[in-house]
Amino acid sequence: MASAVSLLLLSSPRPLHRRPSGLLLSSPHRGALLSPPGPAEVPLRRRLLAAAPPRASNNNDNSGAVDAPDRLVAAVAYLYPFLDGAHHGRFLLAQFPFFSALLRPLAPAARLFHSSPLTPFLLFLTLYFAVVRNQQAFSRFVRFNAMQAVVLDVLLIFPDLLAQSFAPSGGVGFEIFQSMESTVFLFLLVSLVYGSGACLLGKTPRLPIVADAAERQVM
Repeated sequence: MASAVSLLLLSSPRPLHRRPSGLLLSSPHRGALLSPPGPAEVPLRRRLLAAAPPRASNNNDNSGAVDAPDRLVAAVAYLYPFLDGAHHGRFLLAQFPFFSALLRPLAPAARLFHSSPLTPFLLFLTLYFAVVRNQQAFSRFVRFNAMQAVVLDVLLIFPDLLAQSFAPSGGVGFEIFQSMESTVFLFLLVSLVYGSGACLLGKTPRLPIVADAAERQVM
């Protein structure tokens, strides 16, 4: 194969000629590339260079797209799990009266919430079926936050069962039980402040533990 290729190269009737380098420089297209831009091209190039690249959107920042009624409904939804689990803070409220004074504005809502044993159950049904599953009446922003509140309230079953079955009267067991109750209450309080505050600002809060579960339930 190599000998055949060499024979073809040697038997070529006409030698190969290279184009003079001056032709490349004298080409009208080459001159157009090397020539400075005209006065009409300068403003266009400046506009292209000055154009800022698009900023990446933040999925948590919906302040320009969420209406005020949706913000209010989503913020109020976080009151449901807090009021349902407020009894876990009895030890913390007794030790630190500051929390009692801080939560005093919620006293009317707490009295209304505990006015009947059926009220928590009816609110649960209302949030889930009338808000979360109602895609025509409420936006996804409202339904996602309502679902987070519902999931958070469902998780309260575990500390409630533990409090009913494990209630020591003293010793190390009572201290552990007291710490557990205070931790549950503080988590509910932080979820209320963070969730409601973010909703009022038009942003989507993602609570730990419950956000992924709420995401799977909301279309």
